[in-house]
Amino acid sequence: MAKKGKGNRVQVILECTEHKESGLPGMSRYITTKNKKNTPDRLERRKYNPVLKKVTLHREIK
Repeated sequence: MAKKGKGNRVQVILECTEHKESGLPGMSRYITTKNKKNTPDRLERRKYNPVLKKVTLHREIK
């Protein structure tokens, strides 16, 4: 029997919170997936920001 697909998995965009406050041009965004059934609230991850050259907090947008 074939699988029907990913089901509850959705793609989300993570955007840096510190970059907007710094006033530097550009932005740091990552695309990942999450299970919306297990994690209904917004996702927060610490990821590397290449413009600021350090690890910062990235939050889910939209």
